Amino acid sequence: MLGLNSSKSRGGAGSVFAASLLAALLGFGASELTLRYNSDGRIAQAAAAPDENRVALPNFAGLAKKMGPAVVNISTVQVRKTAQRSPSPFGDNDPNSDLFERFFGGRMPRGPQQQKGLGSGFIIDPTGVIVTNYHVVNDANKITVTLSDGRSFEGKVLGKDQKTDVAVVKIEAAQDLPAVSMGDSDRLEVGEWVMAIGNPFGLDHTVTSGIVSAKGRHIGSGPYEDYIQTDASINPGNSGGPLINLRGEVIGINTAIFSQSGGNIGIGFAIPTNMVKELLPQLKNNGKVVRGFVGTTIQKMTPELAESMGLKQAQGALVAEVAKGSPAERAGIKSGDVIVEFDRRAIKDSVDLPLQVARVAPGTTVQLKVWRAGKDLTLPLTVGELKDKEIVANVEKGELGLSVQSVTADIAQELGLPRAEGVVISAVEPGSSAEEAGLRPGDVISEIARSPVRNMADYKSAMEKSASGKSLLFLVQRGESRLFLALKR
Repeated sequence: MLGLNSSKSRGGAGSVFAASLLAALLGFGASELTLRYNSDGRIAQAAAAPDENRVALPNFAGLAKKMGPAVVNISTVQVRKTAQRSPSPFGDNDPNSDLFERFFGGRMPRGPQQQKGLGSGFIIDPTGVIVTNYHVVNDANKITVTLSDGRSFEGKVLGKDQKTDVAVVKIEAAQDLPAVSMGDSDRLEVGEWVMAIGNPFGLDHTVTSGIVSAKGRHIGSGPYEDYIQTDASINPGNSGGPLINLRGEVIGINTAIFSQSGGNIGIGFAIPTNMVKELLPQLKNNGKVVRGFVGTTIQKMTPELAESMGLKQAQGALVAEVAKGSPAERAGIKSGDVIVEFDRRAIKDSVDLPLQVARVAPGTTVQLKVWRAGKDLTLPLTVGELKDKEIVANVEKGELGLSVQSVTADIAQELGLPRAEGVVISAVEPGSSAEEAGLRPGDVISEIARSPVRNMADYKSAMEKSASGKSLLFLVQRGESRLFLALKR
C-alpha cells in the first residue's frame, strides 16, 4: 500500500507532488484534477475536471432500439433417415451380436429423425427479404422466421452460396417490415466500435458490442475469405446476424467463431457487406452465384521465391500449374509466371486472386500483368465460368524438403508416374536448408533454376550452374500437383 503525505501549506511542494502522483494513479494529468482540502490542509476529495478532448464510450441503447426490429430468429428442421443395428434376438448384451449383425442384415433403415437448428438473420427489404448464413438454412425441410414482435412466418430459400456462406430467405407478411441499411464495409477501420445482434444459444435479440480487431482475415475455410475480425461476443446462434457500425449500418454478417470450447473467446468473424452486395442480385434472381474461372493452381510468394525470381518484393500469385484447355492456357500463362495484376487491380497476396477472379462475369476479357523471366508482361484473358468441380485458383501451401536418386520403374509405379524418368528426393536432412524450404521425400524434381531435370545428369548440371546463387528455385511434382519451392543456401 502506498501512503501519501502532504504539507499543510496548499502551495507547498509536498502538496503539489501528492496531487501529481494522485493524478497519475487515477489516470489524469495534474491539470485535470480539482483538489479540495480539509481544515488541516489534507486533501479531502479529488474530482476530474471536464476535458473537451476526452471521448466517452458509445451508448448502444438507441442503436439497439433502432436495429433490433429488423433482426430475426431463424429456426430450422432437418429430416434425416438414419440407420440402426439389427437387434440380436438375445438382447443388447449378446456377445455374438456382431456376428448376428454380419449375417442377418447389418444395419436396417430407421424412421425419419428430426434435427433442429437455430440461427439469426436480418431483413434487407421491407417485402420480407432476409439475409442469413448458408449453413443456417442448408438442407432444411422447414424454416421458421420469428420477428422481434413474436410473429412467425414460414421462410423460403431464394438462393444460397456455400462458397461464401451466404443465403437469402423470403417471408410473406401482410405489411412492410423494418429493414436495415447495408453500409460500405471497405470504409470500416480497425479499432472502430461495432455491435452484434443475434440469438446465441436461443436467447433471442441478444446485443453485444466490441471493436473491429482486424480486416481481411483468412482462416482456411475456402478461396473467398475476406473476413472482418471482431471481439464483440459471438456465440452459436449468432450465425447470420448483423454486425453494425455506430451509424446504424450493417457492415458484416456474423458467421464464425474461433474457439476450442465452442463459446466466445473474443475472436469472431463476419462476412463483409460489400461482398454480400455483389452476390445479392444473383441469389435473388437466379438462386445461385456464377463466378469467373481462370484455371491456374497458384501458391503464395515467399521472400526466398521472390529473390530467386528477381522480384523486389514477395507479392503476387505464383502460378504452379495451368489446367489444359483453360482460359489461362489460352491466354498464354505459363507455370512459373507471377500474376501481379488482374483486371488492373494489384495482387499483393495469392489469396487476392481468387476473390478478384470470382467477381468477374464469365466471358469478360481482362488484362493480366505477369512477371516472367525478369520482365513484366501484359496478357489479355477471357474469363471462363467456374463449374462446381473446378478450382478458381487453388492456393497451395505445402511444406518443402534432399538426397536424390533416379526414378526407377518401381518408383514410378509407386508414385503413379507415367514413365521412369526424372529425379526423386529420397531423404531430407533434419534442420537443413532443404527442410526449411519444404522439400519432401517423394517429390519428383522437374526443374531447377528453370532448367528441366530429366535424369541425374540434368540434376547435377543444374545444381552446378546455379551454385553461386543465394537461393535455388525448384519445381517439383508432388502427387498430382506441381509446386515451386525456393531453397535458400
